[in-house]
Amino acid sequence: MSTLTILLFAPLLSAFLIFLITVLYSQTKQYVYTFLALMGSGLSALLALYVSYYSYFEKQVLVTHLFTWLNIGDFLIEVTLKADALSSFMLLFVAPVSFLIHVYATGYMNNDKSYGRFFAYFNLFVFFMLLLVLADNPIVMFIGWEGVGLVSYALIGFYYEDVKNTYAGNKAFIVNRVGDFGFLSALMLLFLSIPLGGFSFDNIFLGLWLIDSHRLTLIAFLLFVGAMGKSAQIPLFVWLPDAMAGPTPVSALIHAATMVTAGVYMVARFAPLYNMTPDILLLIAYVGAFSALFAAIIATRQYDIKKILAYSTMSQLGFMFMALGVGAYSTALFHMFTHAFFKALLFMAAGAIIVAYHHKQDIRELRGIRASGLFILMLIATLTITAIPPFSAFFSKDAIMSALYAGHIEIFAIAFVTSLLTAFYMFRMLFVLFFSKSEQRGQPTRKSMLYPMTPLTVLCIFAGLLNVPEIFSGNLSVSHWLHLADQSFFVPHTQEMLLMSLNTFFTLAVIVYTYKKYAYTDAIEFEKSDGMIANKFYIDALYTKTVVTVLEKLSYFFDKKISQLLIDGTINSMALVYLKVGNLFARAENGNVRFYALYMLIGLVSGFVYLYWSLRSFL
Repeated sequence: MSTLTILLFAPLLSAFLIFLITVLYSQTKQYVYTFLALMGSGLSALLALYVSYYSYFEKQVLVTHLFTWLNIGDFLIEVTLKADALSSFMLLFVAPVSFLIHVYATGYMNNDKSYGRFFAYFNLFVFFMLLLVLADNPIVMFIGWEGVGLVSYALIGFYYEDVKNTYAGNKAFIVNRVGDFGFLSALMLLFLSIPLGGFSFDNIFLGLWLIDSHRLTLIAFLLFVGAMGKSAQIPLFVWLPDAMAGPTPVSALIHAATMVTAGVYMVARFAPLYNMTPDILLLIAYVGAFSALFAAIIATRQYDIKKILAYSTMSQLGFMFMALGVGAYSTALFHMFTHAFFKALLFMAAGAIIVAYHHKQDIRELRGIRASGLFILMLIATLTITAIPPFSAFFSKDAIMSALYAGHIEIFAIAFVTSLLTAFYMFRMLFVLFFSKSEQRGQPTRKSMLYPMTPLTVLCIFAGLLNVPEIFSGNLSVSHWLHLADQSFFVPHTQEMLLMSLNTFFTLAVIVYTYKKYAYTDAIEFEKSDGMIANKFYIDALYTKTVVTVLEKLSYFFDKKISQLLIDGTINSMALVYLKVGNLFARAENGNVRFYALYMLIGLVSGFVYLYWSLRSFL
């Protein structure tokens, strides 16, 4: 059995065993579920590190053929796993971060009545994400794509006894179906456009030049529609804040290492296609820019600690799409890399606070926390997301800003304002939580929740060294590793240094302003919690009136008027006619021989009359 096979199927086997035990032995001890869950995700994490090491240093591609799915004439679809440079880079953080979140979840979900069911879903989620990353053709990728969507529905609505959680799960699932329709439509067009042969990514990219430019543009756009849904960009972002209904480890897994990053990965995977459709690339950049700014503005007036982090995810994904849109694919993926660490740490620290303080999530109710360990962890993660040097996101975000400055100054301006808003809303949350005149002391944090935060903290500080820019004598090793079709950018070193300095100076100025406004004050109590920003610009209400209500009325019309009145009514009317005709004939079937003889006589006479009438012209 190959390395990639074990890497992929280890979490699936764990999920299956946990589910089987849950069904057959409901009284199983919790440690059995813990062992199986950590074994599956842990083995995948170790093998993922090995594959990434092998790819980076040996420059080799691992390929494992599982089976032939479809073989019709010259057309062939193989189910093959492929760990090329891009897949190996994704494995470097997807699998290890997922394992750390698994460890964290064992403490967070301790003594939960559905502990086994939770980890069955959790491992299944990791399996589908790994399948998405390792797929050698877009059809297998789509299976993984749909799989993470399906399992996220189960995890978001995990506590289904509360109808609000079920609603949130439904919302995430339905909104993602809109994006998935775009992805599937693009695959259908590719299927019809690519010459007969294998449907692998390599074969697709070789045949792109044969496709009409208008159809190619449509395919690129439809693929991006799928990315907008999965990665929560305008206009398909409304599911992401409500996805916080699930347990906090679910939020960490969805936001940090899986699912929402799938859209960014998919666009990067189709980089050769997007380089042939520059108009769609520019659209991606602008959608990312406005999504990032829009989410950052909303986050400045949110009070739920998890929703603040949810909007920060949408905003950071916007930065990644800005980089993708200007052709800086490696830069976008490197920011995804650093984002996995600081976002996982932020959600884990937030979850620890929620557990320690009786599951409160409103930062106004959590003011005055006295927990030095959690403060240090959240401070490091907050400094990282705000791109303060020398933390890792400083290097990844600076690379994005430089790429934008090189050719799209208007998008750069949006990104610059967004980065300042990021500093504002993140430190607003931090200062309200930990810098207050009041004091709150909660329950001690479980060690199983603290242990996985330690390596994430180290990575927040040092992961940026993987891609130190040339200005600091770096060699841009991520770009050299990935070998993507990146467009070239040139910013003079003096200008790049000036950009870094200005961005850091203004960010620090925003932090100082935020400290004066929110630290040891009651300023947050005087903010309007019912204004336009706090209510997300009423986008949800707008969608409800223009989309949901219309669909409900159409559904009611088709159900009542078309299905019940027209179709059922027609069928029932026909049945009634047949019933009446049957009753009429039933009266003739009275068992009287004389009546039957009369019927036979009438039939014979009628037959003779008809025969005579037909033949009289010949007589």
